[in-house]
Amino acid sequence: MSTQVDLLLIGGIVVSMNDAFTVFPDGAIAIQDDSIVAVGPADSLFNSYTASETLDCTGQVILPGLVNAHTHIPMSLLRGLNDDLRLDVWLGYLMPLEREFVTPEFVRLGTRVACAEMIRSGITSFADMYYFESDIAEEIATIGMRALLGQTLLVFPAPDAPTYEDSIILCRRFIEKWHGHPLIQPAVAPHAWYTATPELLRACADLARAYNVPIHTHVSETALEVSNCREQNHRPVVPWIEKHGLLEAKLLAAHCVHLDKGEMFSLKKAGAGVAHCPTSNLKLASGFAKVAEMLDTGLNVGVGTDGPASNNDLDMFEEMRLAALLAKTVSNDPTVLPARQALEMATIGGAKAIHQDHLTGSLEVGKRADLIVVDMEGIHNQPQFHNNPDAVYSRLIYAAKSSDVRHVLCNGRFLMRDQQLLTIDEARAKADAAQVAAQIDAFVREREASPYNKLVLLAGVTRQESFEVQVKVPIADTAPILAVLESNQLEITKQSHYKQYDQYFFFAGNDPDAARLRYREDEFINEKGEVFHARSRLTLIGEENRQAFGKAIMLSRSRFLANADRSLRFYREYFSPATEVEVVKDRLRWRVIYRDTDFAINLDHLTQPNLADYYLEVKARTWSRSDAERKANLIRELLQLFGVDPETAEPQDYPELALK
Repeated sequence: MSTQVDLLLIGGIVVSMNDAFTVFPDGAIAIQDDSIVAVGPADSLFNSYTASETLDCTGQVILPGLVNAHTHIPMSLLRGLNDDLRLDVWLGYLMPLEREFVTPEFVRLGTRVACAEMIRSGITSFADMYYFESDIAEEIATIGMRALLGQTLLVFPAPDAPTYEDSIILCRRFIEKWHGHPLIQPAVAPHAWYTATPELLRACADLARAYNVPIHTHVSETALEVSNCREQNHRPVVPWIEKHGLLEAKLLAAHCVHLDKGEMFSLKKAGAGVAHCPTSNLKLASGFAKVAEMLDTGLNVGVGTDGPASNNDLDMFEEMRLAALLAKTVSNDPTVLPARQALEMATIGGAKAIHQDHLTGSLEVGKRADLIVVDMEGIHNQPQFHNNPDAVYSRLIYAAKSSDVRHVLCNGRFLMRDQQLLTIDEARAKADAAQVAAQIDAFVREREASPYNKLVLLAGVTRQESFEVQVKVPIADTAPILAVLESNQLEITKQSHYKQYDQYFFFAGNDPDAARLRYREDEFINEKGEVFHARSRLTLIGEENRQAFGKAIMLSRSRFLANADRSLRFYREYFSPATEVEVVKDRLRWRVIYRDTDFAINLDHLTQPNLADYYLEVKARTWSRSDAERKANLIRELLQLFGVDPETAEPQDYPELALK
């Protein structure tokens, strides 16, 4: 007597991906409700089960649904926006834009677009990290995919949380709402150690342990990240996050490009999963992950696409193939990461990495019916040989394409049948995405039109109107000036010594607020000649209005001040100036009172460019023409006191002199 089931897939090659890597050349799978109830030879199951529906899979391969171990699916709406950039510059472009556009409606649409692409690529399960994950979960539950969804936490304001305390509360509510759902596994997702404080990392670890949910975070993605961690925290990335509790939870570590052997063993001991993202790592030049070494260590390594804005697709067939080929090239060994192991990473290995292998990743009795059927009849997969038992893996990894995926089931439900999506209106999603793209295009055009707009969106600015009267005189001998300053002829209120490293960016165009951007690094020098403090600043300087009072000049200009918390290389690539000028000087500065008026006196020794031995600069803040005229006369008196001829004054600033 046969057993009644809902669905019987029969006649294809069943690639189980179980512990024994069992393959049934003429196999079948019986499904009841959401689970697999039998896997085996077709004739055996055909005689043992009666199905409400039977699907003929002749000429096709039945295998577990693919597991995308790391992505940011709503970023499908940012695909191709700005490519060929370093990771930090790319994030500098993307994060301000996300603050502007990312809303619950944005992530829902991006989820529909991404899921349509992933289903067509044979993905049934994935691990996501983004904002508004509860809204993403609503869409995923309707679409019918399986997902580990990590609510992102950052130390600075995010689109869905103004503070990290708010993000903790939001994450807790997300977990409480979705914990126990048949398709959704909520997770805590601190973006990375460098976008978190130790307190935030510990809070994330505590939250994950309290609810027994995974942690999803980026780990050692770039060499710069690793070197910064060693410099700032005096240890590599994995020991740093381990110190703050992340390895005490079910960890999913994305990228892991730059791990040492000790870090691999630490992750293995903790039962952590690793998401290897070969396309993203190559496109962003992040490096080559030591996948073979991680697998030899016993780590659970899955394959991820990363977000569609940094890949730029969600094609797991492409990702599996690239993972295999890249591992061979890096090791200079064609036997490394063979096809079967590459498929393992994208199925049961990925399921283990995202802590879902009890549910999915292999075709075994009791597991959820997450599977795909791949058509192997295309010309690109002909001819086919059967003498090698691993030939089917070779065909899947090295020849098959995502466009060969014919049917997709998740949790026993058809998501795609005969290459027709059943749970997503693909045409509507494409049309809605085009409308969002038009809005983003308009925003980016406005931002790119002005260095001021780019600076505001990157860091925020403080506006400062600058009115000053100044004179700059080249001098050959500093002794007379120092003698006056060391006498009692002037009241000195403050004295300082520092080195200034200025990089000026000049821009094409007619923006009066953005004549040039100055990136300045100051090193403060003590009496022993040692650097005791350093700071970096950005100043966007508008066009100058000049008015001469003899050789003294009254300047009025707008200045926009912002923190400089990134490298000079970052700002160069982010702002793309038309021209650059470097000015390096050793500056002695005195604040003095002369005739009840405050002046700054700078004695500058320029080393780049080598314009003169020294420049004496005398300047004062002003607010009106009459005040400027009075102070210009006082400056003339000061120059005479120093024994300097005012007629030798230089009217231009250092960067203009350098350009000249």
